Amino acid sequence: MKALALIFFASVISFACTNNKTDNTPLTDSKKGDSVEIIKPDNSINPFDPTDVSPMDMSYFPVDYPQMKMSKATSALPKARIIYSRPHLGGRRLFQNLLKYGEPWRLGANEATEIDFYNEVTIQNKKIKAGRYVLYCIPEKETWTIVLNNNIDSWGLHPDASQDIARFQIPVTIKEDPLEFFTMYFEEKNNAVDLVMEWDHLEAHLPITFK
Repeated sequence: MKALALIFFASVISFACTNNKTDNTPLTDSKKGDSVEIIKPDNSINPFDPTDVSPMDMSYFPVDYPQMKMSKATSALPKARIIYSRPHLGGRRLFQNLLKYGEPWRLGANEATEIDFYNEVTIQNKKIKAGRYVLYCIPEKETWTIVLNNNIDSWGLHPDASQDIARFQIPVTIKEDPLEFFTMYFEEKNNAVDLVMEWDHLEAHLPITFK
């Protein structure tokens, strides 16, 4: 009898906990035949600052610059920094639902993507002065045109060729494994650095040489 009473008591507690549970996990919606879930954040958790499905991110070169600065391993300025938001596929096709060939793309989401050069740099034999620039892209099937533009502190992308600083054409390669979230980072190569851009099955590199 004691064993039965304990089982009954445990069942009652389990049922009560289940019915009173507050679920703060994001809502998801999965399409039939598609293994990727579309994230739908529950903004009722924090209605004053709702969760963004394209989180903002920042990449430095040197890649560990903030840690180096705080540990006093360096007192110099970084060489470059990029700030961008990271859209994700969410079950969609990159060039069927999100991007179009030949149309400018902000290389991210939300605010315009911006890159800081703390000293003069050289990109494809062009000298670029130190400063902060909008960075955007015009994608094609085999190449991307990467553009530096002066229209900083802007939302979305409002291409104005009169404010373009320079344009660079770079090849695009196809990778075997897809990447869900758009990603940008700096990769050191032979005394220079590549700004690497990856999303879905695509990868592009913009070589940058520092003074």
